[in-house]
Amino acid sequence: MIKQKKEVVFNERPIGIFDSGIGGLTVFKEIRKVLPHEHLIYLGDTARVPYGTKSPEVIKQYSEINVRFLIEKGVKVVVVACNTASAAAIAYLHECFPDLLILGVIQPVVENLIKLDQVKKVGIIGTATTIHSNAYQRAILEHMRVEVFAQHCPLFVPLVEEGIVDHPLTMQAVDYYLSGLKRAEIDTLILGCTHYPLLLRPIDYYFGHRVRIMDSAYYTARELKKILSERHVANESHKSGEERFFVTDSAETFRRTGELFLERPLVAIEHV
Repeated sequence: MIKQKKEVVFNERPIGIFDSGIGGLTVFKEIRKVLPHEHLIYLGDTARVPYGTKSPEVIKQYSEINVRFLIEKGVKVVVVACNTASAAAIAYLHECFPDLLILGVIQPVVENLIKLDQVKKVGIIGTATTIHSNAYQRAILEHMRVEVFAQHCPLFVPLVEEGIVDHPLTMQAVDYYLSGLKRAEIDTLILGCTHYPLLLRPIDYYFGHRVRIMDSAYYTARELKKILSERHVANESHKSGEERFFVTDSAETFRRTGELFLERPLVAIEHV
């Protein structure tokens, strides 16, 4: 007799998360904090990282491939844990997959920015593609009358991936890229790249602890929790959620850097 495979209840399906590489693990980490019972699948497109220097057309193509892969894994929702892909491809992905819940990382942080008081000068830092797309700038100015200052910081990602955080080189890079924002006397700074939360300490120190710093990963995770609850598709299990990681390049390289991000051992990494 052939046993039929038991169909997974929709609520128990995993959450799919993808990024151009490893930075999306900051989003993964926040999602795990607020949704401990959800199953999570992470796809890092490490063979084609970085997305931040590529054209919007190419980013759309890569993002569509990533979503199709996650759909094959049976996910119930996809989180685009990449500011660059969120800026360049989120509208395209909604068109391609109208029946799939897809959440980017820009909308959640902007929606929370709008709720804050005493916001007059907002700084945004991210990759070149994110900054030049004006996605954050448009979303903010659509709802608020504030000054917006944007700066792309290309050296931040390699510094993070090399584990060079508390180091004079990092402080030099912080000063090089953020001196203009400091002179502008911004009161709020959006970390518009999922790598940047790992630079929170040196950035906060550089601004003398006087600037409100908003991490898109933090707000995305909480928005996801809210949406799952409102749509009644959260996993009601009391067991700890399972985790699977897929990468398009070296699993070992991903493991080494990923453990710096998550501050714990990484298992179940598969090359695809």
